[in-house]
Amino acid sequence: MIGQVAGGGKTEKPMIKAENTYHKYRVKRNSWPKDPNGGGNHQHIGHVSAVRRDAAPGQKVGLIAARRTGRIRGQAAASAAKAD
Repeated sequence: MIGQVAGGGKTEKPMIKAENTYHKYRVKRNSWPKDPNGGGNHQHIGHVSAVRRDAAPGQKVGLIAARRTGRIRGQAAASAAKAD
């Protein structure tokens, strides 16, 4: 056999746009889009929610390039909370 078959084993065309993927999965089940933080009735991230500034658009959910995270503690925080 000489040469290659047209398509080269590729079974389907790549989904170039999110709109096409949306319409593909709209009629199926809730399997798209995949959110890194999950979701559902029991909302627990399970890992640090801060993400670096140069992360890819799909990764960039949560606290983007956070300088600090967590509960603010200390004298200054207590006085600021009392003023509110």
